[in-house]
Amino acid sequence: MIDRRHLIAGFALGAAFIGAPMLFARSGRPQAEPGWRLSDAEWKKRLSPLQYRVLREAATERPFTSPLDKEKRAGTFRCAGCALPLYSSKTKYDSRTGWPSFWAPLKGAIATSTDHDLGYARTEVHCKRCGGHLGHIFDDGPKPTGKRYCMNGAAMAFRPG
Repeated sequence: MIDRRHLIAGFALGAAFIGAPMLFARSGRPQAEPGWRLSDAEWKKRLSPLQYRVLREAATERPFTSPLDKEKRAGTFRCAGCALPLYSSKTKYDSRTGWPSFWAPLKGAIATSTDHDLGYARTEVHCKRCGGHLGHIFDDGPKPTGKRYCMNGAAMAFRPG
């Protein structure tokens, strides 16, 4: 006969084996569009070491290190990997987090996935064209969306205009 304590311990152990891998799982980087499925060597030739770590390995640059955080001119923020326009300067705001922040992307510019790298679910933002990691979305942004698209400056380039 199985007592209650062993039954509960069995369920807990089973949940640990099944749930632990899911806790740290990624929903997967969105596939790059045809023509942008480059090898690691090709990406390393195309990008700086920091850009490669951010865009291809989902690293995060140190806060307050990107000049794009302070960029105030009118223009477009583009993917540093493939030059796809991502954000208009009209949606940029100072979130005081140390990373360039926007309240909305340009239509059709981004894709999202879920990561659990910190032990909880976060919405990760990727370039729709090349699949590069850009940053994360948070629900503490300004109106009208209430979203904060917190981007790595190293993942973007700015084009005035």
